[in-house]
Amino acid sequence: MSMKPLSAPLTYVMFSVAIITKIYFGAHKKMSLRPKNIDFDYTWKILKQTVEEVITLGHIPRNVWSDRFTDVYTLCVAFPEPLADRLYQKTREFLENHVRKLYELVESSDEGLLVSYYKYWTIYSQGVGYLNKLYMYLNTQHIKKQKFNEADLQYGRADSADTLMEIGELGLEIWKKNMIEKLKDNLVHLLLEGVRLDRIQDGPNQSVFHGAVQSFVQVEEYKKEDNLEMYRQIFEAPFLKNTGDYYKLEASRLLQENDCSQYMEKVLQKLDDEDLRSRKFLHPSSYSRVTRECEQRMVADHLQFLHGECKKMVYQERRKDLRNLYLLLKSIPSALEALILELQQHITKNGLEVVNSLRGDNIPQAFVESLLEVHEKYSNLIKTVFSGDQQFVGALDKACSSVINHKGNPKFLCRSPELLAKYCDSLLKKNAKTCTETEIEQKLTQSITIFKYIDDKDVFQKFYARMLAKRLIYNQSMSMDAEEAMINKLKQACGYEFTSKLHRMFTDISVSSDLNSRFMQYLRDQNTELGINFSISVLQAGAWPLGQTAISPFAIPQELEKSVQNFEDFYSSRFNGRKLTWLHHLCNAELKLCYLKKSYIVTMSTYQMAILLLYETADEVAYPEILENTKLSDEQLTKQIQSLLESKLLVASDSEKPIDSGSFVLNKEYSNKRTKFKLTAVIQKETTQQEVEQTHVSVDEDRKLYLQAAIVRIMKARKILRHNALIQELINQAKNRFLPNISMIKKCIEALIDKQYIERTPNSTDEYSYVA
Repeated sequence: MSMKPLSAPLTYVMFSVAIITKIYFGAHKKMSLRPKNIDFDYTWKILKQTVEEVITLGHIPRNVWSDRFTDVYTLCVAFPEPLADRLYQKTREFLENHVRKLYELVESSDEGLLVSYYKYWTIYSQGVGYLNKLYMYLNTQHIKKQKFNEADLQYGRADSADTLMEIGELGLEIWKKNMIEKLKDNLVHLLLEGVRLDRIQDGPNQSVFHGAVQSFVQVEEYKKEDNLEMYRQIFEAPFLKNTGDYYKLEASRLLQENDCSQYMEKVLQKLDDEDLRSRKFLHPSSYSRVTRECEQRMVADHLQFLHGECKKMVYQERRKDLRNLYLLLKSIPSALEALILELQQHITKNGLEVVNSLRGDNIPQAFVESLLEVHEKYSNLIKTVFSGDQQFVGALDKACSSVINHKGNPKFLCRSPELLAKYCDSLLKKNAKTCTETEIEQKLTQSITIFKYIDDKDVFQKFYARMLAKRLIYNQSMSMDAEEAMINKLKQACGYEFTSKLHRMFTDISVSSDLNSRFMQYLRDQNTELGINFSISVLQAGAWPLGQTAISPFAIPQELEKSVQNFEDFYSSRFNGRKLTWLHHLCNAELKLCYLKKSYIVTMSTYQMAILLLYETADEVAYPEILENTKLSDEQLTKQIQSLLESKLLVASDSEKPIDSGSFVLNKEYSNKRTKFKLTAVIQKETTQQEVEQTHVSVDEDRKLYLQAAIVRIMKARKILRHNALIQELINQAKNRFLPNISMIKKCIEALIDKQYIERTPNSTDEYSYVA
């Protein structure tokens, strides 16, 4: 029969056993599997003919193959002494002689050394594979049993040179020593020449080239360790050196003939070509090494040139060039750092230019939306040009953080938290702008992007809480769902503790609504009529940022006394021990003006209402009289009268006199296009600079308390800690809310030492211990 590749060793084993069974138990009843005397020379002579046919891929009938398979078995179990060792030696001698003849044929061939080598290797390697199957019994029952295990070889209890090899392994080893070792210099020279020709578009025969290279791998594939050692030594090492020398010269040529953009494009093309060449000719283990060698010669060796062009590419945002530069630099250690730094500086510069150019009335909106545009623009650039590389994302984050937390003057406070809070306030307030809930939701989500970059998140929290309080108190929220959604976004960004007071503010509004209903029921039960519509909001002092600095002495108008007294009686009857503090400066009232040509319903502050109620019995009232009746402070009263003069409900009898010495007349000629309108109360006007300063002062006080509490927690857990370690832990704990000032930390430590929470250890000046 002719030799055909078998599908798998297992298939052949089953086939062989079937043949043996048939011979000994089927047609040939006289034959036995028992060991017997056998003439080795005679048997080997017959077996040798088949071995020669196998190794040369000759024609072997099926019955001959089966008989020779049986002969191998018979020799291995011969009586009185197995002849396996003699069979192994004879087979070895045959293979050595055969390879020596092939070596002479390869050297003298007219086809060329490489082609001839590939032709004979192809036949021999397949033949050795078949021969290994023919000698399967010898391999499995004799050679494997005599092989030393790995532990014996590792600990020196055996010499690896003495170990027997399976016939297939032996055949490959003989080829390596008697063919490759002798021809390696000529073979490698021809292979390298073939690569050179391929690089100039005149490539060698791929199957011949690849087959020859693969032979260096296949002859050692049976090894469990270092099975690529010979391949790397005799071929890969000189190939890499040859490749490096070639591309070193090629890079120099390209630099002389091209500008940076063209150079990068051509280098990328050559890298792709060389990668394809590697996959055509080389073993997979060489792919990355070849690429590294090419990158070293054409990229790493010319980093100074590429980095020199980097700044201009980033400044002009040449996306194609930046993409090419990124692809070239990303595999070179530390090579991307210059590009990353340039991009970070470019984003920072553009961001600061946008921020510094903001002018006009609506700066909060312009500030947030401009920064979002910058962030989106460069996020897109990083995604498309730099494949979303996290190093560049980090550069974007650093740049945005630098812009958002930038202080134009170190003496001034950063305005970003305040501006962001005002932007959110403008979205959540009822206003004339027609924005759908979906649009507002989208903008609020985008605002969180800016929020995450803010260092002083506690400053934002303070401003946001004050603005939220005003929206809730004056019923100015566009949507309670939107308010709650925004608070949940902040909670996801900073945790529950950050928004706990905001949640309590919502709870108070809900509880107050229920409380009003119960108060109305209480009045009905008491058969009491107030004569006016009266509703209140009871707010927890600890949750609402309503400082009492704006509270002024105030005499409640007679029209309100009954309502206030009744509510206090109702509240004290249900909540024993709670104290109510009336925040009249935050209250609103609706007044119906009936003295004009047509009636008007005006919403105003309680203070403004108290002043206007004085005009029910007089058309002109002097300042001292107003002061006496309202008991307001001079500062507060002046502001309220000024607002009424500006609204033209009152007119000064003598415009040249200052407010605190004049008298004021009710303007009976007042007219307005709207019959229902609102006077802007002083407290509801846009946050003044004084309030901003008060907010920052409040933040500083909160920070001191936060830091002191954190220090105590840390020291209670650690007991003893050095100064620098304490500061580092404190910064790590506080960084999600704000960046602590070192001087503030030191003051807090000193305060806790004075309060005897901690103390300095006796043996060290920079170590603290917890005082239990």
